[in-house]
Amino acid sequence: MEQFKKVISREVINDKNRREIEGMIFDIILNHINDMVFIMKVDGDQFRYVFANKAGATHAKLTVETMGKTLYEVMPLMIAERLQAVYNTVLESKEVQVFFDQSTLEDGKMVYGQSILTPVLNENKEVRFVVSVTRDITELETEKSRLIVTEQRYRSIVDHNLDGVILATLVGDIIDANPASEHLSGYTIDELKQKSIFDFVGEDADKFREFINHSLSGISLETLDFRMVNRNNRKITVHIKTVPLTIHNKITGIYMIFRDITEQATNAETIKFMAFHDQLTGLYNRRALLRDLDILLNQSVSNNEEPFSLLSIDIDRFKQLNDSLGHFAGDQILIKVAERLSIDRTDDYKVYRQGGDEFIVLLKGNRQSANQLAQNILKRFAKSFYLESHEYYISPSIGLSMYPQDGKDAETLMKNADEALFRVKEKGKAHYQFYRSEKTQSFANIVSIETQLRKALERDEFILLYQPQVELRNGKINSFEALIRWNSKEFGLVPPSEFIPLSEDTGLIIPIGNWVIEQACKQIKEWNTLCDEDISIAINISAKQFQQPTLVNTIKKAIQTFQIKPSLLEIEITEGIMQDTVETAPILKSLKDLGVRIAIDDFGTGYSSLNYLKNFPIDGLKVDQSFVRGIHNNEKDAAITTTIIHLANSLGMTVVAEGIEEEAQAEFLLNTDCHKGQGYFYSKPLTKMDIEHTIFNRPANS
Repeated sequence: MEQFKKVISREVINDKNRREIEGMIFDIILNHINDMVFIMKVDGDQFRYVFANKAGATHAKLTVETMGKTLYEVMPLMIAERLQAVYNTVLESKEVQVFFDQSTLEDGKMVYGQSILTPVLNENKEVRFVVSVTRDITELETEKSRLIVTEQRYRSIVDHNLDGVILATLVGDIIDANPASEHLSGYTIDELKQKSIFDFVGEDADKFREFINHSLSGISLETLDFRMVNRNNRKITVHIKTVPLTIHNKITGIYMIFRDITEQATNAETIKFMAFHDQLTGLYNRRALLRDLDILLNQSVSNNEEPFSLLSIDIDRFKQLNDSLGHFAGDQILIKVAERLSIDRTDDYKVYRQGGDEFIVLLKGNRQSANQLAQNILKRFAKSFYLESHEYYISPSIGLSMYPQDGKDAETLMKNADEALFRVKEKGKAHYQFYRSEKTQSFANIVSIETQLRKALERDEFILLYQPQVELRNGKINSFEALIRWNSKEFGLVPPSEFIPLSEDTGLIIPIGNWVIEQACKQIKEWNTLCDEDISIAINISAKQFQQPTLVNTIKKAIQTFQIKPSLLEIEITEGIMQDTVETAPILKSLKDLGVRIAIDDFGTGYSSLNYLKNFPIDGLKVDQSFVRGIHNNEKDAAITTTIIHLANSLGMTVVAEGIEEEAQAEFLLNTDCHKGQGYFYSKPLTKMDIEHTIFNRPANS
């Protein structure tokens, strides 16, 4: 480098612009150190090398001896002529010239260069030197060529794509579009460039804008259900894919690819309709019910368990109608039933056909709303149906379950509504009933309850409460009804409505019932010793326990173990038990031979028969609370209750009225010669200690 400096110094030492030239040279060298720098001296019509930086000398294979030689002396003839022509242009124009060149290396590789030729003038405005700065732009040219090829490929793909492709800005203005977009939208490409992508969406505008904004966050998306409106106001369904346009890691726009799927969407809607609708009636089907129930349950959980009801509806005697009129007529009746159920149908009230003559209604709202709807449905069906000029009367039976108290999942709600429907049909059809309306707690996992119930006896989790039976004439209390309760360590206090049916289904009612018999007899012994008078206790015997061949011996053993008078133990059975007189008669006779009392519980609510009052050894009747509740304001309840009491008195039986809650009820029963009464008007069921303290006046700490 020092040798080159000496050469240039000798060439310009007598020149007045030496310092200016040196400053320019070294500035160029410093600022373009990676480029090739050549300084050529103008010598008549020739240009001689006077300086080359390291990059230039290396590339052009220049040496110290080369300095002072012309282009023709250093370069091959063809290259020299090409360079000479460019330098002549600088000489003539006295202006900067840019020169692009390409050459092939010995290994066959093509290289590209860009040269900037700058004239250096003396005080006479004559070009004395030409400074050439040459840059290797091979990579840039290669990339440029690649981009051109890529763009051509892209344009080929886009322009010949059967799907519409649109490029839009961040605000939705269309920048470019392909020919398929013309066919899809009805507008030319030039017309499309004057529009926004939001000009083509109607009812889905908000959804579409949200979709685009999401994609502009940097995510490629696709959807199948956007409806667009083209130039002819024709609504088409399109499948859209979006690809954010990213340049230098910044999203500058968005590509959208549109495919017309109107025909497929129409077919899909038809298939979807068939999948979620009943073909005969057009109502929603079971699959739709499960879908909507799932949605409703999720919404209710989010809204703090907002209530709704499920109505299970069955058409009474439909099979007979179908068999007698034929299947076609039966189908027409089902269609008319569906129409009648669908009156005033709203988003809060949906009707489904399960199959056959089974229908389901989902209703948002509380128990009162469900109660009103059930009544309205019964009123609708009070009007006759006409089919081929013939008149028919059709009645529905309705079972209802409520969310959340009757279940918190679809299966439980449907099962409980069906159970309520079954109870309706048991009681004569053509009315409605809620599922276990008296229930205070709902347990979803019946298997878990059964597991704990099987352990309850050995864990000593059962207790007996006692409800006093008051002699109406003098207020004396010398008898009680024993009521079992389960205080589970796992679930807490479980109501009888939960565990008694389960214990009957599983057979656990037998050991539980035997425990009640033993505890009642033990309590009779304690209280008779305490009071020194006869205190009796009544216990309920379930149908399944009554059928056990060991029942009589179990009772006999308990009586003997605690040495009590048999007559102080009263066995309460339901009317249903006495339907099978062949099996019932010998068991009742054996119990009577033991000396225990026998009473019929809930008299009048089952299949009442005066015949078994005559033939069976019955000691007493219990008037069900459903009659007692209305005796002071309902003539029929009053008449039924009066008849039962008079009948019992005539047959020499005692009568106990259940569910007394008001003084007016107690006065009515007293005036009708009812013997005893029990209910919250007198006392709720009490513990053993409470009875001994409040009724027998025994000190609490004794």
